[in-house]
Amino acid sequence: MDLSTLFRTKENLNLDKSTLTVLRYIAIIGQFIAINIVFFYLKLEFPIKASLIVIFVGLLTNLFLQFKITGNQLKDTYASLFLLYDLFQLAILLYLTGGIFNPFSILLIIPAIVSSTFLSMGTTIILGFITSLILFILTHYYLPLPGLLFENFNVPSFYKFGILIAILIGLIFLSYFGIRFAGETKKRSEALNKLQEVIAKEYELESLGGQAAAAAHSLGTPLATIAVVAKELKKEIGDNKDISKDIDLLISQTKRCSEILKKISKKQIQEDIFLSSIKLEDLLEEIIDSFKETSSKKIDLISDNDNNKINIERTPEIIYGLRNFIGNAVKFSKSKVKISLKSDLNKIEIKINDDGPGIPNDIIKNIGEPYIKSKSIELSSNSGLGLGTFLGKTLLERQGANLSFKRNGDLGGALVVISWDPKKLTNS
Repeated sequence: MDLSTLFRTKENLNLDKSTLTVLRYIAIIGQFIAINIVFFYLKLEFPIKASLIVIFVGLLTNLFLQFKITGNQLKDTYASLFLLYDLFQLAILLYLTGGIFNPFSILLIIPAIVSSTFLSMGTTIILGFITSLILFILTHYYLPLPGLLFENFNVPSFYKFGILIAILIGLIFLSYFGIRFAGETKKRSEALNKLQEVIAKEYELESLGGQAAAAAHSLGTPLATIAVVAKELKKEIGDNKDISKDIDLLISQTKRCSEILKKISKKQIQEDIFLSSIKLEDLLEEIIDSFKETSSKKIDLISDNDNNKINIERTPEIIYGLRNFIGNAVKFSKSKVKISLKSDLNKIEIKINDDGPGIPNDIIKNIGEPYIKSKSIELSSNSGLGLGTFLGKTLLERQGANLSFKRNGDLGGALVVISWDPKKLTNS
């Protein structure tokens, strides 16, 4: 079990005020309707005035929460106080209306469940402990509802404790589920935020490149005009060496600016090509070449079965995704990486093999999840398998890819298989 999902940092220990307010209004209305039905319709006598007072006080606390507590988020401390009050309020109502035999006694677990989803582990444990204590008390001490129990009929003790144990099991199970669910939700939210940052950065760079090209085009004509005027001035000045020297400097610097702008324009043309269609084989070769510049490991591309030779849209998503999985193969391999490309009219398939330790058994089923870690000693020194793989997988799937992972491929290490339907990948 990953204990990191059981704990949340201080900035995440809060509960939306409107959510808690609505939940408490629902509880208050439900309590009011329930006791009136029991008293007036079912004709079961119990201290209804005391019960109504308890509900009214709960209404006042909720109005205080709604109108007097500022901010949209309740910190852990304030939220826990309101949940604790709700717990005691319901306990009093249950004491007045049959104790643990009241079918609404199951609702005692709600404050702890809410806490497990939004608040700290400590708050959840405290509320869970208090809930358990209240359940024990209500098992032995309560005001019975007349008519529910016959005078000569005693409920077996095991039945009482059976109800108690059932509620406690529900409390533990649902609280644990809430904690795990909140932790996983937080992780996925963080991973998706990272994903959005990556995509935004790619498009920001693309936009900056277009702006640079526009600036280069706009500045070209004024610089050419300055160069022409400077040359004419040099002719008119004649033998004045001091002024002529300054004009030569002006001409040389103007020429230098023009050369820089030409390079920017040329780079933008290259970027336009970068963003256009390209054969998948050529794209793989470019990515592989970038890793060959920084790694001494042998990286082979086998494309003998690439029968379709189709052009694909060269998107940042595909480039980032392929680079991620090829980069992982290079990082985890011992000395060799083999990438095979196979395509026909029905399927495009890329297989990425390496001769590394392979994908550990404890994470093979969770590949593609954010922030996963392996207990494998062989991979303990490496990082980024979780979030990086999650981003790469998500980006490729957004482009219509299907991904599968195997512990051991042809070279003995990890095997990643990426496949597309050609219709989803081709540049129309």
